[in-house]
Amino acid sequence: MASSLELFFDLVFVVAVSISAVELHHALTDGLVVSGVLSYAAVFFSIWWAWMNFTWFATAFDTDDWLYRVLTIVQMSGVLVLAAGVHSAFTESDFRIVTAGYVVMRLAMVAQWLRASRGAGPARPATLVYAVGIACVQVLWVAALLLPGEIFRTVIVALFLAELAVPVVAESRGATPRNAHHITERYGLFTLILLGESLLASANAIIHAVQDAEALAPLVGIAVLTLAVTAALWWIYFWPPHHLAIDLVRSPLIYGYGHFFIFAAAGAFSAGIEVEIDVLTGHSALSSPAASFTYTVPIAVFIGVVWVLAIRPRATRVVNVVVAAGALLVLVDPVIPVPVALTAVVLSGVVAVLVAYGPTDREQESLVEV
Repeated sequence: MASSLELFFDLVFVVAVSISAVELHHALTDGLVVSGVLSYAAVFFSIWWAWMNFTWFATAFDTDDWLYRVLTIVQMSGVLVLAAGVHSAFTESDFRIVTAGYVVMRLAMVAQWLRASRGAGPARPATLVYAVGIACVQVLWVAALLLPGEIFRTVIVALFLAELAVPVVAESRGATPRNAHHITERYGLFTLILLGESLLASANAIIHAVQDAEALAPLVGIAVLTLAVTAALWWIYFWPPHHLAIDLVRSPLIYGYGHFFIFAAAGAFSAGIEVEIDVLTGHSALSSPAASFTYTVPIAVFIGVVWVLAIRPRATRVVNVVVAAGALLVLVDPVIPVPVALTAVVLSGVVAVLVAYGPTDREQESLVEV
């Protein structure tokens, strides 16, 4: 079960995710689609990777003593520094503050892994690889800041790949302990945080509606449909028993890495709704069809990756066909005059099928046992 410290830890990520979604919204509204999406992907990777590493570490080595708590709070401070640099990353492609906050988070994790190595038993080689690997990559991050901006934006991809490689190498030296229930609970909680951003977008539509009488009906409609879509995404994500799904993929890391797309899509969905609101109120450089893609693409990605990671391995053929088809149909919604309404209808249909073809009795029993 998630500890109070882990829930406290998540609070700073709410701030970082919210700021990132706001900046993505502004970039999309201004028509800076490519640069906005790339900046969002880079910033969100930093947020997600730090969160994921702590989550997997905590499931195996949470001592909850005073030093563990202090190091966790140090990581939280790094998240806040990162959040302070998000605006510069989007508007000026200046990642210095973001990188500084990120390095603070990662060096705190190095200390955590070194502490864990003393009592890790068979997993000791893995813990040392984690510590050394993370430390080495942070040296590269700091060195990269000395490069010209254009070169840095190219090198950043290689640094992300280096970060992703550390767990792969470390786990090959001796798997660290993990608790499938705890890990998937933490992923579910973070998903709820991100879906909460979409509910905020729905509330913003109501606020704009009160202030703009001419667009009252469309804005209220957007608010209602956003709530319906967000509820459908919640239903789809939590329909499969994730603690069973994580053991069905070839490696638990695939489950963990795949969630980058789920999390990033959930955050981008809220930004897309804000863009749609701007279109309705005449404050966007994007056309209506283009603006619709800013939320249908994230929805399709969210559903598609949840289907691949958690639904497809255990679901019936009917469920698999309907969920996959639903994701594809959402993608083409912007060519329809009422894309948000159609998206809500499609997702309602997907949810109806999931209700009709609920988890098997065996899966229900496993959920009750939890």
